Amino acid sequence: MTMTATSKVIDIKIEAASLTQRAATATIGGLLGAFILIGVGFAGPELIHNAAHDARHANALPCH
Repeated sequence: MTMTATSKVIDIKIEAASLTQRAATATIGGLLGAFILIGVGFAGPELIHNAAHDARHANALPCH
């Protein structure tokens, strides 16, 4: 009894993103980054501390 191995070739075609898609992605990323920087920049220290504190607890990390 002989055993033969068979393999399947999967042909995946990856198309490059168009200039419009890359520009849209860059714009959304830039707006999100600016929103985060401005939001944190103008937020009070107490608010930032509480947000970071809650995030640490949500991820089961010690904080005090």
